[in-house]
Amino acid sequence: MPRLDDEHTGTRIKEQRKLARLTQRQLAARIPYSYSLLNQVECGAKPATIDFVAAVAQALRVDVTALTGEPYVTELQQDRLAELVRPIREALDLYDLGPDDTIPTRPTDQLVAAADHLCFQVRATRLRNAARQLPGAIAELTTAAWRDGSTELWQALASTYRTAHDVSVKLGYYDLSSVALDRMDWAAQRASDPCLAAIRQYMRALVYFREGEYTIGQRLVTAGHSIVGAAEPTREATAVTGQLHLGASVIAARAGQQVVVDEHIAEATRCAAVTGDASEVHWLSFGPTNVALHRMSAAVEMRQYGEALKQARDIRLPVSLATSRRAHFLIDKARSEMETGRTDAALTSIVTARHTAPEQTRYHPGARETIKGLVHISRSTPDSLGHMAAWIGL
Repeated sequence: MPRLDDEHTGTRIKEQRKLARLTQRQLAARIPYSYSLLNQVECGAKPATIDFVAAVAQALRVDVTALTGEPYVTELQQDRLAELVRPIREALDLYDLGPDDTIPTRPTDQLVAAADHLCFQVRATRLRNAARQLPGAIAELTTAAWRDGSTELWQALASTYRTAHDVSVKLGYYDLSSVALDRMDWAAQRASDPCLAAIRQYMRALVYFREGEYTIGQRLVTAGHSIVGAAEPTREATAVTGQLHLGASVIAARAGQQVVVDEHIAEATRCAAVTGDASEVHWLSFGPTNVALHRMSAAVEMRQYGEALKQARDIRLPVSLATSRRAHFLIDKARSEMETGRTDAALTSIVTARHTAPEQTRYHPGARETIKGLVHISRSTPDSLGHMAAWIGL
């Protein structure tokens, strides 16, 4: 059976705990998890779930990446993805330089279509394609927006910054994702678009969700509601409002607030009844299916794994569902199956996630920890699990 490498999440937690001059019992007293679990995670006997890592990061006052080891540079270099990050970083720094006279720009409708295509690439989990095309798209849209100053172009530029954020998060470059969100706000203000501004607050909230700062995340969602609440009551605004409620539901779940979870899911359900499938609205995938997926994710975050699997059995994923959402569902399902002792089913789910969205799955911390957990609890390692372990560098 494969061994965990010496540099796993538990090892990093142990190192950071010692730097903070805390014993295991002292750290355990600061997080909503037992001393026994902390001990097992540090020695590599149990995987460090995303919620566990967030709680430890908050208690130790360090970034989550200090514990997860993101970005996973070795794998990124193997996949030739790391070399695509610097051009994105440079393109994000062009925002206040005005138009570049060396860049010819296409007509507005073609630039808007290009921005939409980038969003589509991310939802289809074609991260390499999106990352390769992003720098040129940002540079061209930046120049076009400065030259023309139209609302459509500022909106398209804000959307492209949002894509830069999405790609950065999925590859583990969270510092870059924060820069992209700042640029998104800058462009959304010039577009005077409340829906884009509200979406930016939603994404900021998810940053704090990942870091375990749930109160700040909830305040950002509230700010997003205030922004979109001032907009015209359109289907677009309703979809954005519903997505804000879904974001709030998983934040509340991580914070252990069942009543608040139920309230936000109920509000999102009401919004979805009005909009129907609104997947096309800002590429949020909002609609009844996404509400069901977030209800299941909330159960996973609250460690209600049996309930999560019960809900999973009732969810019917439409063919039109974004690949990124489909893969996220499979990763949640695999975690729940592993935690309830259904190891064969968990392996099937995580292998399916890999086939569905290989780049997203390889760099998803939850998927990686589930694979590590399956390796530890397997008496003998099936070939498929051995291949998965090697694939994530185990």
